[in-house]
Amino acid sequence: MPINKKGEAARSFLNVNSESMIKLTAGDIFDGQKFLGADRCLILDEDGAVSAIVPRSWAGEGIIEVEGWLCPGFINTHCHLELSHMKGLIPEGTGLPLFLQSVMEQRETPPPEAVLDAMDKAVAAMKAEGIVAVGDICNTAASLPLKTRPGMYWHSFVECMGFIDAAAPRRLEHSLAVLARFREKGMPGSLVPHAPYSVSATLFKLLAGMENNIPVTIHNQESASEDSLYRSKTGAFLDFYKHFNMDISGFGMTGKTSLQSYLPYFSSTPRMLLVHNTYTQPEDIRYATAREQEIFWCLCPNANLYIESRLPDVTAFISEGARITLGTDSLASNRQLSIWAEINTIHQHFPEIPMATILQWATLNGAKALGISATYGSLEKGKKPGLVQIHNGNAKAYTI
Repeated sequence: MPINKKGEAARSFLNVNSESMIKLTAGDIFDGQKFLGADRCLILDEDGAVSAIVPRSWAGEGIIEVEGWLCPGFINTHCHLELSHMKGLIPEGTGLPLFLQSVMEQRETPPPEAVLDAMDKAVAAMKAEGIVAVGDICNTAASLPLKTRPGMYWHSFVECMGFIDAAAPRRLEHSLAVLARFREKGMPGSLVPHAPYSVSATLFKLLAGMENNIPVTIHNQESASEDSLYRSKTGAFLDFYKHFNMDISGFGMTGKTSLQSYLPYFSSTPRMLLVHNTYTQPEDIRYATAREQEIFWCLCPNANLYIESRLPDVTAFISEGARITLGTDSLASNRQLSIWAEINTIHQHFPEIPMATILQWATLNGAKALGISATYGSLEKGKKPGLVQIHNGNAKAYTI
């Protein structure tokens, strides 16, 4: 078949006829921000790095036809891998304080090998679905053996908690020792507060003062009781503290929402990831997005439904121009660690939100939140973001 001069020039420039090139077309290609249509060809080098996306007519021979859609690998910005052994142990719909009580009372029951096996299976399931990077909450270094394996990027968020001011230095020292285990292996990580209801003012100050500690993440407004605690020192968390014999007489209410109470501590933190946001109101979204720092909002809709039987007001976040990412939370609060399942839940409850918008939350936005967008999140030249094939209502990692 004759080739016009424009086609010859394009092929020469791209070297698309090189035997080492991998050429893929699909029913549609999502590049991390938008769908490109069926008339495009994604060209990868032998290492899986993106060389170009060109019109199909330029790509020559050897094109592989992929059914359904192709998109960059998914980014799970909030996961608790350590809780993988707790699948199905905690009833649904208990509300956050009772859920936390159950987690704290059951999490250390199985032997270490059972915990490791459960984590191993959870990692395999995430990889099979096309998740290529995870922001993982850690309280110990138990997940370290799995994270040193190739094939997935991990940022370990080592959680620090303690609601009693006097205990803050000791709590910080313990968490720093855990973080050091990950950094000794050259693994990215940061030290982060657990949640407003579990971190004292002194501990917030110590964490906010740490250098080279980004991004910082925190569980945010996952329960209505969180705001009640800060506004008026009332609500279900008082029963939670009483159950564990915690003396919170030193806690002073602020008269503000929890978000507006803790976020000022982190004024010098350039990038933050606020997670769950189940009860976050537009005024708090505006308060956060107006600050001179990058604020990302991670939604974990299936976990929100599991724990609180409620979803965040996703349309409010969109209206306020919030940067949204997606997470799965844990198998203690979810039936699966599946970003595709989270996408489907949002699409089901908010059908007016374009699929391209939700897919961007699951790919490019997640990569930006974790600081890895130079490699992951979009199909741009030089990146190695991995690929997901979406077909017949399912998603799976696409490998050549």
